[in-house]
Amino acid sequence: MTTTEIQTHLQKNSNDLTNEFKRLFHGRGGLYEGWKHLTIDSIDDILSVALYFEEENEAELLDILKEFITSTRHKTIVLQRRYIKGVPSKVIVGELPEELFAIENGMKFKLNLLSNKNSGYFPDMKNGREFVRANSKDKSVLNLFSYTCAFSVACVLGGATKVSNIDMSKGALSTGRINHHINDLDTRGVSFHPYNILKSFSRIKKKGPYDLIIIDPPTFQKGSFEATKDYRKLIMKLPQIASKECTLLACLNSPDLDESFIKNLITELAPSFKYSHKLENLKEFASKDESRSLKNLVFIRK
Repeated sequence: MTTTEIQTHLQKNSNDLTNEFKRLFHGRGGLYEGWKHLTIDSIDDILSVALYFEEENEAELLDILKEFITSTRHKTIVLQRRYIKGVPSKVIVGELPEELFAIENGMKFKLNLLSNKNSGYFPDMKNGREFVRANSKDKSVLNLFSYTCAFSVACVLGGATKVSNIDMSKGALSTGRINHHINDLDTRGVSFHPYNILKSFSRIKKKGPYDLIIIDPPTFQKGSFEATKDYRKLIMKLPQIASKECTLLACLNSPDLDESFIKNLITELAPSFKYSHKLENLKEFASKDESRSLKNLVFIRK
């Protein structure tokens, strides 16, 4: 795919832009030859560009993007070079507001685009948040690896009675509190715990049993979690913390593990949970091999 073809692709995908977050180009899915290292997002009037390794035609790409925004709502271009450790993102055109949010189905999530790491929001999990919002009414929720607590916001809006957010990062949990406040949510039933999940089971169990459990771990996080060996440790604990008719949303975004990895763990270690269905992924995050793309699997305890 040439840079000119990227421009055509962007124009096609920008016909229905609103202030909501939308991915315009998803090279990470491997569908566009030569551009697996590129993603482009529309965030209201901001075009957010991420390069995961060095692009020899970067100047040409940026020229095309500058031309592209002359005919769209965008006023700002931010470039994130993910391959350079510790180097902040750069504003190429325009300027960023002091406070920036991603808008999703009426919810707001605080963003930080000026880093070379994650922005605080994972847009590909939109269907997962829709699911928990629709299935959390009057339920006690456990949100493991909560990060900035977007799932929690969706659950509270869906009528959850209690949400326990667990994540090792105090900074992420602080952003999670902000995400609840900017959505005008009452947090009296919401807790934020900076626990190492694998070492804090007794404390997690005390707040159970849970009617809805969300497991959304990183594939690999040095010193805290490695999916290939640690996911099973979570699954084997489920029967001790789940209510009799608990719903489980088990997530994994690893290209090296397909959905059978999770299904087999459930069958072996928590057989009272029965597979229900897989949540569809957003079309704008399409992958060459969907079996190894984002996996959101729903199980019901019976």
